[in-house]
Amino acid sequence: MELHLRAASDVRLEGSEIAAPAELAAEWSRVRTRLQTEVGEVEYRTWLRQLSLGGADGDEVTVLLPTRFLRDWVRSHYGDRLSALWQAENNRVRRVDIRVGQGAQPLAPSVAPPQSAAGTATETAAITDIANGAIAAGADALDDKNEGRGDGILLDPRYTFDTFVVGKPNEFAFACASRVADQPSSPGFNPLFLYGGVGLGKTHLMHAIAWKLQTSRRTGVPPVTVAYMSAEKFMYKFIAAIRNQSTIEFKDNLRSVDVLMIDDLQFLIGKDNTQEEFFHTFNALVDAGKQIVVSADKSPSDLSGLEDRLRTRLGCGMVADLHATTFELRISILEAKAAKASVSVPPRVLEFLAHKITSNIRELEGALNRLVAHSALFQRPITLETTQEVLHDILRAHDRRVTIEEIQRKVAEHYNIRLTDMASARRARNVARPRQVAMFLAKQLTSRSLPEIGRKFGNRDHTTVMHAVSRVAGLMEGDSAFAEDVELLRRMLES
Repeated sequence: MELHLRAASDVRLEGSEIAAPAELAAEWSRVRTRLQTEVGEVEYRTWLRQLSLGGADGDEVTVLLPTRFLRDWVRSHYGDRLSALWQAENNRVRRVDIRVGQGAQPLAPSVAPPQSAAGTATETAAITDIANGAIAAGADALDDKNEGRGDGILLDPRYTFDTFVVGKPNEFAFACASRVADQPSSPGFNPLFLYGGVGLGKTHLMHAIAWKLQTSRRTGVPPVTVAYMSAEKFMYKFIAAIRNQSTIEFKDNLRSVDVLMIDDLQFLIGKDNTQEEFFHTFNALVDAGKQIVVSADKSPSDLSGLEDRLRTRLGCGMVADLHATTFELRISILEAKAAKASVSVPPRVLEFLAHKITSNIRELEGALNRLVAHSALFQRPITLETTQEVLHDILRAHDRRVTIEEIQRKVAEHYNIRLTDMASARRARNVARPRQVAMFLAKQLTSRSLPEIGRKFGNRDHTTVMHAVSRVAGLMEGDSAFAEDVELLRRMLES
């Protein structure tokens, strides 16, 4: 069985010599149903949903896909099976020709892009279709010349603005990302630089911006072309262009986009030639009024190893950081994930996970997914006991015991007071406030009771500790600088 593939930008429906049009359509319906059954619903929606019947000519059947990227993927992963299934339906078929084009009868009707976090299965499939079509189509147009722009990336259907759980640590970054998605190249927001630790939501926001730009299309307005790639991919494409003596095409292709998105920019540290190329691309796009969105693990000023001129340019727009999550935000994330999975998780379990896994949202979500899978496989309810049993390895890794003495020492060093002031009777503000912070952190990071904590701070009453915890929590809500200070101490103690 031969599988023949050709690139074609204009494909017409052809007359059938293998079977009458109605018979051919019936065969196609049976082939696609069998293919869907074999590969499963998820793969079908991701890769095969946009297949449509082109027609037949001689012993050749034509099927169509909207982009070059999809055509190549289906060719390499499903082409042989598609040919075998069709020959089983009609032994006169000798060749399946997969082309780029639009057919009269797609596998499924077009549907609207996702509208809410609690979307239906149809909505989820729609997101995948947009990723395969809209995003990859933008890359295909340039890949015809040179692989200088885009890499056919498929956006994750989970990563939209609707599914991003917003809390105080990430609300500013979320607002900035939403603004750029709604109004690219807004004054003061170009470039947009997102930074934060691992698993705090940078990639989620990057994908969400790309989704919004691609799905918010107005009639009569040309679609936005988006190039989204990692810094590593940018470097590899630049090297390939040098090797193939096609740097002019690389530059032209990359600078023809409306929005350039580069993830994990810190990868360019130490790559001087690639940094220089990115700098010139950056300037060309900004000067042309095009939007740039960049993410990294540190702020521009802290990315030592990047050229000064590049760090300065990156910091001239909007810089937004994603702080480490708070307990309340972690609870909200877990509740949202559990609701989306339609799984009932006891509040005690959610609180336990939010207390134990504090550094990484991905690890937190992974722990919940593991619990849900275990419950479904073994038909056991999710309880605190089963949680400790199933997640024992994760919990053990996070079970670093922080002592009250360690908290007192770290806070005293941070605020430049004497360690003995933690247990003294002094009430001066420069001493009382750090003491309250230490009590707050002792309550957050240890399992000690309020009376036990009070005894460590000069035999103070438990009501004094309660007041300190409440006071610090209130100050953190009203003073972002103070909140960052306390959060920094917490991260240092947990690291």
